Amino acid sequence: MTLQRIRVSRARGWLSSASRADIVAALVALALIGVAALVGGLLYLAGRPVQASAAPFYAHWLPHLGPGTPLALTVAGLVVWHGQALAARLSWRSLLAAAYGTAVAWTLSLALVDGWQRGLAGRLTTEPEYLHEVSGVTDVSEMVRGFAARILDFQPESWTTHVSGHPPGALLVFVGLDRIGLGGGGWAAVVCVLVGAAAAVAVPETVRLLAAVRHSEATEAARAAVPFAVLFPGAVWVGASADGLFAGVAAVGVMLLARGLTRRAPVAAFIGGVLLAFALYLSYGLALLAPIVLAVVFLARRWRPLVLAALGGGVVVALFTASGFWWWDGYHLVVERYYQGVASDRSYGYWVWANLAALSASAGLAVAPILRRAVLARPVTAERLLPIAALVAVVAADLSGLSKAEVERIWLPFAVWFAAGAALLPLRSRRGWLVVQALTALLVNHLLLTSW
Repeated sequence: MTLQRIRVSRARGWLSSASRADIVAALVALALIGVAALVGGLLYLAGRPVQASAAPFYAHWLPHLGPGTPLALTVAGLVVWHGQALAARLSWRSLLAAAYGTAVAWTLSLALVDGWQRGLAGRLTTEPEYLHEVSGVTDVSEMVRGFAARILDFQPESWTTHVSGHPPGALLVFVGLDRIGLGGGGWAAVVCVLVGAAAAVAVPETVRLLAAVRHSEATEAARAAVPFAVLFPGAVWVGASADGLFAGVAAVGVMLLARGLTRRAPVAAFIGGVLLAFALYLSYGLALLAPIVLAVVFLARRWRPLVLAALGGGVVVALFTASGFWWWDGYHLVVERYYQGVASDRSYGYWVWANLAALSASAGLAVAPILRRAVLARPVTAERLLPIAALVAVVAADLSGLSKAEVERIWLPFAVWFAAGAALLPLRSRRGWLVVQALTALLVNHLLLTSW
């Protein structure tokens, strides 16, 4: 058989094993991206710009290659061709170690398509970003105490865009890095990548822990999720924004909560509560992790460890409150600041659906068949309920009107959980869907110059 015939045979094999409805669902998601781009362009020509240069993405059209291109292609190829076999064969600990290392390599390679300075070191140093404010923080206690007073715009000491739009925990992370000698954009970007890549471990491990409670094959669904969690298209933005760090912290928090609820692991429950509460002080939007947390609690079938998780979370809330920052005050001021800026010029009528187009690229087109199957599947399992919970969080964020554009990075903490449903895809079709995921990331990163 010739090489061409082998390729055609493999393509037909994927098409026959992938449900026609799955393919239609993915094509609908792809069409949504195309329609959002077309409508965004037409609105610009009509003098009603949607305030995103490459709508539905906050980026600029710039087809390009870079030093990370060969590495990204290599990592994608290795995961596509060997990921499933390794996921089935390696011991669980070895698999998680390999998953983490590969996720780091995938994220770094995508970032390096734009070069070290533009792709990594310079991302968090520009005027809207966190590092712009680090040098001005001479007293951490005073910064936290007076943080809310500087949220609103059009005053002499207003915080820059991203600092004002988040609770003080986000700025504290980068101030802390600077204080321990890891200052500058390079170190900040590397930390975001290293923490963000932890989601590739946290998501499959959460599935495994919850599957064991249901007396199902504890690692089958979790192993299926690993290659998809590693080859996450949203890694394009994990390596380019602090939202990747937020996603990693939140995912590990959920995983530790799941461990605390399913195993006799009181320390895990406590630390899980700490991380989930700290996530609220990284981004106000992470309050919408609630559906995912509730899904974990429902599947775990245990309640007592929640006391320890609540205690851990209470410590974080108490510390910030005692330091002078009240979360609800900050939230209400951020809503006011939101409409002081470009958000007031972004049409809700466009972004309420165009946001979902941006998410389709960030989560990957495979999210469409995963969600289709999750909604229809029976019984209630981790691989079904976690993606649905993530969808609920996304829909709530979308309808709120407080997420108009830039959701390809803002919704990363929710998007990582769609990979939990990979086991719902037919086994023989999974390699094809991994190809789709890889191509999504590679095309976005090589056709667009993302702003963060």
